[in-house]
Amino acid sequence: MIEKREDHKEPCCCFAPMEGITGYVYRSAHHALFPHVDRYFTPFLQPNQNHRFASRERNDVLPEHNKGITLIPQILTNRAEDFIWMAGELEALGYDEVNLNLGCPSGTVVTKYKGAGFLAKKEALDAFLDEVCAGIHIRLSVKTRLGMASPDEFEELLEIYNKYPLKELIIHPRVRSDFYKSTPDRAAFQKALKASRNEVWYNGDIFTPGDWEEFHAGFPEVDCIMLGRGLIANPGLAGEIKGFGFPDKGRIKEFHDMIYQGYRETISGNRNVLFKMKELWFYLLFLFPGSEKYGKKIRKAERAAEYEAAVASLFRDLDIQEGRGYGEER
Repeated sequence: MIEKREDHKEPCCCFAPMEGITGYVYRSAHHALFPHVDRYFTPFLQPNQNHRFASRERNDVLPEHNKGITLIPQILTNRAEDFIWMAGELEALGYDEVNLNLGCPSGTVVTKYKGAGFLAKKEALDAFLDEVCAGIHIRLSVKTRLGMASPDEFEELLEIYNKYPLKELIIHPRVRSDFYKSTPDRAAFQKALKASRNEVWYNGDIFTPGDWEEFHAGFPEVDCIMLGRGLIANPGLAGEIKGFGFPDKGRIKEFHDMIYQGYRETISGNRNVLFKMKELWFYLLFLFPGSEKYGKKIRKAERAAEYEAAVASLFRDLDIQEGRGYGEER
């Protein structure tokens, strides 16, 4: 059992969603082995005009699939009617907060003026929030970027957000055209922090405990951070930030095995299971210096036996390295 360091600042740590990875099988394993995340957010749910849940989305939010987890469903739409319907369905399942996705930079999303694309339609966004806030009976939070192309767009966006009683405003201080490149604009974040009438959380490029310490030194008033790619690459990152130390290789292996078994029980076809696991390994390989040849074997595996042998050799031959974060050379 890892003991917490004394006199250690402990932020609220939230897990950002990652489409294709952080569904309920992943969340359940993560929460069981790395219980230092305060809130998880679902990969975005897309309400349709027929007002019916896709079976995959319903499975992801069913309470029996998320026992003991504080889960915030995230919704992706630009139609207030559809958002209100889905919020009502989620309230009936026991949820007391929903999150609006205004951050996804994917081209297929943005061209439909959803996700970050909705930021280009400020009058429509204002009308949407006005209708949604009047029509739902649970709390609303928003995850947003600074704009589509320039951080200067955020001043007008913040005026819109300030009209509404948001549970929290989660700011990823990049614009849509940045995708996940460049450096988060913390000067713009600072301006937003001072001007927001709602509680502000931070999201963006916190990949190691050192990154958190640096951020906290500049923004001591921010109590909650959202972790994404850094937490997928190092499942123990939230615990490290909170002073519980670095996870050992045995725990990482147990985590992998739980997810693999969970997918085998819930996904039909070995190929589909292996596809999901390979998506996860894109991130986990950052923990293992010198892992490229092992990663190549994992990526090339077409049968379960090949995959299992490749993973076993990696865990046998390589050690994880403390202090490594997402994006470092593998």
